[in-house]
Formats: sequence, structure tokens, C-alpha cells
Amino acid sequence: MKKLALAALMFAAAASAQAADKIVFATNWKAQAAHGGFYQALADGSYERAGLEVTIRPGGPQVNNRPLLPAGKIDFLMTGNLLHSFDNAKNGVPVIVVASMFQKDPQALFAHPDGGYASFADLKGAPVAWIAKDAQFSWWAWLKAEHGFRDEQLRPYTYNLGPFLANKRSIQQGYAVEEPIAIRAKGGFEPKTFLLADHGYSTYSTTIEARVDTVKMNPQLVQRFVDASIVGWVNYLHGDRRAADALILRDNPEMTQATIDASVELMKQLGIVDSGDAQTLGIGAMTPERIADFHAKMIKAGLYKPGEVDLAKVATTQFVNRGVGAELSKRLQRKP
Repeated sequence: MKKLALAALMFAAAASAQAADKIVFATNWKAQAAHGGFYQALADGSYERAGLEVTIRPGGPQVNNRPLLPAGKIDFLMTGNLLHSFDNAKNGVPVIVVASMFQKDPQALFAHPDGGYASFADLKGAPVAWIAKDAQFSWWAWLKAEHGFRDEQLRPYTYNLGPFLANKRSIQQGYAVEEPIAIRAKGGFEPKTFLLADHGYSTYSTTIEARVDTVKMNPQLVQRFVDASIVGWVNYLHGDRRAADALILRDNPEMTQATIDASVELMKQLGIVDSGDAQTLGIGAMTPERIADFHAKMIKAGLYKPGEVDLAKVATTQFVNRGVGAELSKRLQRKP
């Protein structure tokens, strides 16, 4: 491990002595704490030390960055979860996942503390579930196949907390690192959070995609970007993130520091980034076994047919599982 770390440092030093490679990295939504590690790598010089000049291009409700990657308009893309990647492989889109910054997908169901739901299994008895249309054709199908949820529960979710707050027996979808903050602010109570990842929804999340030709023709570039992003996430979670937060607030004026702080705390509490394999293999970790497990569950849920997706084209582990940032993480967490 020490030899790998030394080699990485020597490579970074050699790279920094040359002209920096210009990189455009696009995200899938407006700047927020869930993008914090990338902004940290930009703010604290991790990308620069890796010989990279990185521009972060945020997504948003009117911005779809996904087609820009295969079109060669951007170099790397932050995506949601493996369902997007399965679709890419199925449809022959020449992109591939090179790292996963989140070990747990933040997708969750929320309930009122006095709604009568003591366990995840109780939620299938909720009379009303506020679920968005796209979710009804993705993870809701898994909930039905795996946990016995029913379409009769469904009500259209319009990204408005009002209906959920008014009905204490209802449940609602949302991100575990975002919705609890809004529910506390508008409803005045702490919701019960049921993270799907803790109940078998085994997808990776906040993945980094690259074009297949980039991986083949310039693997060193991919490695430098992945490694610097991993270090950025370590420092964002456990170091001084003030400069990164300032960049997030610059790119998303609707964001507040209080929301960022609360979201980071939830990421830590729920083990979104550095739980599971990331504890031994480093942030960004992926394994073929887990990808296959999630794919099998999606087949059972009826989202894909056997043999429809070539998993070898979904992701590559050649740039992760090297323990990058692991010692730094331990050192930062030991500090008083």
C-alpha cells in the first residue's frame, strides 16, 4: 500500500510539472453537499496537484448533462445510480463507470414519528405513498417484488411536502441527506428515515462515468481524476471544507450553509460515502459481485431481462479499490 501511495505521489508530481490537462466534469443536479468532495478537490488543489485543470458544470431541472458525455462535450459525468449505467450498456452507449463515490444510494422513504410505522416492513401497509412517476418505474418496482409494496398505495409526488405533512399516515420518497432537513424546517418534527440501501437496494450511487475510449486511450488521466476526487471526498468529510462550501454556494445561490452542514452530518451518520467496502478499499470502491447482485434484483423486479445487459460494459474496477485516501481518512478522524 505504501509503494502504491508513493508511486501515486511521484506520478502526481510529474504531472504537475507539465501543462495541466483541462477537464470538464458535469454533475446531475445543482451544487450541493452531495457534490462536496468534487468541489473540495477543486478548492484545496487536489485536482491541480494531479495535473488537472477541472471545471465543474452543474446540472439542474433545465440542464441535462448526460448526453454530453458520449458526445464528447464533457470528459466525466457524475450520475445517480447503476440503473442509468445498465441502460447505457443495454443501449450501446459507449460510456462506463470508473468509480462510485457513494456506497449507499441516498434514496429513502420517510414517515411521521407518530404514524405507526415501527419498522421498514410496516411501510407496505401505509395507505398513501407519495412517489414520483420515474421512481414508480424503477425502485418502486423493486419494493413491490422484494418487500410486498402495492400500487394501490401510490399517489403522485409533486416535490411538495404539503400533502405528506398533512397526512401523518402517509409516507414519502426523498433523499436521506436532503428531505429530513426540509421536513424539520417546514413540519417541525424529525421524520423517520428508512434508507432503501439498508434494506437490500444494493446499487452504488454518485458514480463517475467516462467514455470507453478515454479509459482505453488515456487511463492515466482517468486514474488521476478518480484519485484526486477520492482525496477530495476524504477531506470534505473529515477536514476543512469551508472553501469547498463557498464554491457550492457560488454555483447554487439557492443553497444555504445551514443546509450544507446538516446534509454533511446526515452523510456521516448514514454512512453514505465511507461505509462497507470503502472502509477497507477506499472511497470510490466497487466490486463486480455487488453490481451483479443489484442487477439480479432488478431482473426480479422486471426492469431488465436476463442477458439483456452485459455487466462487463457497465463498470470497471481498474481505477478503484486501491486504498487511496484511507490513511488520510484515519489521520483526519484521529484529530481532536
